[in-house]
Amino acid sequence: MSEAEKNLSDIEKKIEKFELLTILSDEDDPKDALLTIHPGAGGTESCDWAEMLLRMYLRWVERRGFKHNIIDYQAGDEAGVKNATIEVTGEYAYGFLKAESGVHRLVRISPFDANRRRHTSFASVFVYPEIEDTITVEINDDDLKIDTFRASGAGGQHVNKTSSAVRITHLPTSIVVQCQSERSQFRNKENAMKVLKSRLYQYYKDKEEEKQAKLESTKKKIEWGSQIRSYVFHPYNMVKDHRTGVETSDIQKVMDGELDEFINSYLSKREK
Repeated sequence: MSEAEKNLSDIEKKIEKFELLTILSDEDDPKDALLTIHPGAGGTESCDWAEMLLRMYLRWVERRGFKHNIIDYQAGDEAGVKNATIEVTGEYAYGFLKAESGVHRLVRISPFDANRRRHTSFASVFVYPEIEDTITVEINDDDLKIDTFRASGAGGQHVNKTSSAVRITHLPTSIVVQCQSERSQFRNKENAMKVLKSRLYQYYKDKEEEKQAKLESTKKKIEWGSQIRSYVFHPYNMVKDHRTGVETSDIQKVMDGELDEFINSYLSKREK
């Protein structure tokens, strides 16, 4: 590549980045993000798929130069994860990751099936903007149910022998958050409250938008069957985003965190 071609390529990338940041104009877009992954029905198969998604997003975080903190990680009974929540820190982390909220569908030959049959698994991804301390979200202590329990690691081993893990239920909304990543019950409660605060902020924001009839027509409810993206490992290789039509046969690249094409296409279409 000549120097002129290299300079032109650099300019095009800068223009593309500028256009993308112009699209990320919502007040929450520049904020850090909280990303939660839940497996669908299907036991070990879905738990394994949830862990594959967690790895994919951690790779994406590394590629973007962002930082992450695993707030909650609950290992599956045999493999994978039952639930995982990560805090992603970086400029416009929420703006980019909000494109990933939805149901992700996997089709493959199951490594857990002795008969080598094809299985379909689902996992849902929820993304919330992390709320700064300067933003007030009123939480009444009487509205909280706080439970403590022993934190457990992979393979059922206890991280410690004390009830350090914390689960908080917000009774008026039935929102439940929990954290067990720290040895300190105080730190786990602090992290759980951080997640609850962000989820309540998003909850009340959505309610307000509903009242004003300003919810985007393209916004889908997070439920099984309304997948935003399919990852097909068999009988052919393909990852396809059902919202934009963007697809690729390079599954390994996607699972290694190269998600920008999907994210950018969705954000551009959403803006239009």
